Amino acid sequence: MEKKSIREIISVIFKAVTLAMGVAVVVLSCLGSLEPQTAVTLLGIGLACAGAAMLEKTK
Repeated sequence: MEKKSIREIISVIFKAVTLAMGVAVVVLSCLGSLEPQTAVTLLGIGLACAGAAMLEKTK
């Protein structure tokens, strides 16, 4: 098993949270159980995580 650095693991976590927030908004919206304010909050969290993942410097 390849040993990953903490930065790589955090980057993967940010990307996973970004995807999860987007999927959660779509699913909850389809089910009709999502308030617009909650949707904006979830998408904001996802966007913030996407930005944090992109800030990582690549070698």
